[in-house]
Amino acid sequence: MNSSKAQYELDAVNLFRSSDTAVLSTLSKSSDNYPFGSFVTFASNGNRELIVYASDIAEHTKNVLNDSRACATIFSVSHQGDKQTSARLSLMGDLTRVDDNQAESYQTRFLKFLPESERYSRMHGFNFYKLTIVKARWIGGFGQIGWLDTTHWTAATPPWQKNESPMIEHMNEDHRNVLCSALNAKFNIADSKAEMLALCTDGYYIMSAGNRYFIAFDEPCYSESAIRAALVQQANAYRSFEL
Repeated sequence: MNSSKAQYELDAVNLFRSSDTAVLSTLSKSSDNYPFGSFVTFASNGNRELIVYASDIAEHTKNVLNDSRACATIFSVSHQGDKQTSARLSLMGDLTRVDDNQAESYQTRFLKFLPESERYSRMHGFNFYKLTIVKARWIGGFGQIGWLDTTHWTAATPPWQKNESPMIEHMNEDHRNVLCSALNAKFNIADSKAEMLALCTDGYYIMSAGNRYFIAFDEPCYSESAIRAALVQQANAYRSFEL
């Protein structure tokens, strides 16, 4: 991967992992398959699946139940300057309902990032859907455009995800200083009470004063040993930022 493509990948991952809203485009069942766009909230899974919690009566739900092809566009709009230079990421794939035997794990993941959505779980007709990505298009600004290598965008759920909870507990109880130094280094936030919220192949999330922050690894990690190595590397790199 050339240097430009590598930077596109890093920037795209950071936008994807740091965001929770998107425009979801589906093929309209009621209007001759014309594209239909709607606003959605989402969470990302341990891999790069995009998770949506959707009502059965929503137009986009009816559409994907008829034709699973969809595209989620995530964007970061600056309030100043030329909005055409804003970063955006389009993820094309198939949006399908999560099987009942997996719904609990997807719900647990989703509510970590969007806890206010729990009230919908008390209503009938809401289900979890996952976007299985097949192509990814990045626009980082003028001239920074390209199709991304799909290797990591299409990867399966990492085997370590079943052990995510004890891994997070271990970090919060025994290595909180590593988390706090990373938060300080990356976001200039000095918070000795910051805690790890979730892990993913690309890094991890920290909660501080009610806000969520994504800390990226240098490269995707698909095993517990790779995650440990990445955290040790960060501990050494950010030692000067310890509180």
